[in-house]
Amino acid sequence: MTALLIRGATVVNADREFAADVLCIDGVIAAVGERAAREAPAGCQTLNGSGQYLLPGGIDPHTHMQLPFMGTVTMDDFFTGTAAGLAGGTTSIIDFVIPNPQQPLMEAYRTWRGWAEKSAADYGFHVAVTWWDESVRRDMGTLVQEEGVNSFKHFMAYKNAIMCDDETLVNSFRRALELGAMPTVHAENGELVYLLQQEVAKMGITGPEGHPLSRPPMVEGEAANRAIAIADVLGVPIYIVHVSCIEAAEAIARARARGQRVYGEVLAGHLLIDDSVYRDKDFARAAAHVMSPPFRPKIHQDFLWRGLQAGQLHTTATDHCTFCAQQKAAGIDHFAKIPNGCGGIEERLAVIWDAGVNTGRLTPSEFVAITSANTAKLFNLYPRKGVITEGADADLVLWDPTGTKTISAKTQHSKGDFNIFEGRTVKGIPSHTVSQGRVVFANGDLRAEAGRGRYLKRPAFGPNFQAVAKRSQELAPSAVQR
Repeated sequence: MTALLIRGATVVNADREFAADVLCIDGVIAAVGERAAREAPAGCQTLNGSGQYLLPGGIDPHTHMQLPFMGTVTMDDFFTGTAAGLAGGTTSIIDFVIPNPQQPLMEAYRTWRGWAEKSAADYGFHVAVTWWDESVRRDMGTLVQEEGVNSFKHFMAYKNAIMCDDETLVNSFRRALELGAMPTVHAENGELVYLLQQEVAKMGITGPEGHPLSRPPMVEGEAANRAIAIADVLGVPIYIVHVSCIEAAEAIARARARGQRVYGEVLAGHLLIDDSVYRDKDFARAAAHVMSPPFRPKIHQDFLWRGLQAGQLHTTATDHCTFCAQQKAAGIDHFAKIPNGCGGIEERLAVIWDAGVNTGRLTPSEFVAITSANTAKLFNLYPRKGVITEGADADLVLWDPTGTKTISAKTQHSKGDFNIFEGRTVKGIPSHTVSQGRVVFANGDLRAEAGRGRYLKRPAFGPNFQAVAKRSQELAPSAVQR
């Protein structure tokens, strides 16, 4: 039996914070409150949480470990990426299976499951639908009913590669509704991006500064509106990943005001970094920031924060996808050839706490909501994850609100050679991370072990989809009897 007692911390859940001891036995929270110390077995390991918060372990709903993309593979695999996450307080991820065009979904899924066996933290998968025929429809059913996948990704960008056309979106969204699975979308109009990439290059702009010019905010806004409209007609909930601009955030807010079940995700980078990085004189630094959607002018960042505060945006993620300078140099002659992706899994909690809680934008409970609880609820992991309560997984972060750290690629645990938050000093950092009831990070000492992570089966949805079905029945049209 492994036992861990955390004493004297302030427990923070999404609904409240309160002083309590927490006892973990064999990877599960066994007691919260006065019983915890009483029931702690002899020889139990004890952590002193005095003056600190105890938070549910972070859940990153958007990572790309070991991703083959644009002719290369990301620097972080499932071990190094999840280990970096543990160092930053993230104890679970939801990564992406991305089949090639015409590749069977189950074949791609089995490949990614094999890669992920070395994960140091718990993990699940969204599976991308990149093409359509009857076999895709069948495989979606197998994934939901047998493999515990309850979300499917749709890329509206990357023309001539993995981009979904509207027909595929409609077919996949309908199938997801039948199965009780959440459709998610990368919202950018791929046709416009493809055109603008060529137009920008014709202007003689081929460096990284051309990247945001080829993907302006309206390109994202149009795709978000279109995906939301399709979901509305079909009556299926929808989750928009990496919302980066006012136009997309407004599309979500408008739909929610109509009563539509639409959910938005924001990346830590989009909350803190603006598009001036693309005009850096140093190609390597500018190229290191190339991701899609790109970083935006400062005006968009404040709007994203307001969306989180208002509850119109729901989760925070990283899109952790690390390429080194040599890999990024593939686009030295044209920005469209730069592999898209940035890191951030280790830094997400600290930079959002520093810029959110320390500035009064967020309360500690709201911080927990957007870094773990909402993701757990939206993807049916709650209350196993995202809350400190008896019976939940013992995935915890002991958070020192007075601790400071200056972020640097030189000290990060990710295998990437660049950090988009380089030089930023944050106040509020994890002192200890607990995964499955074991201390895996303690005051700078990372104790991650390859293969300790478990695959998270996520059952098909209940309340959201039941409500949608009832509403659909309530509003069902009828023929006129003549």
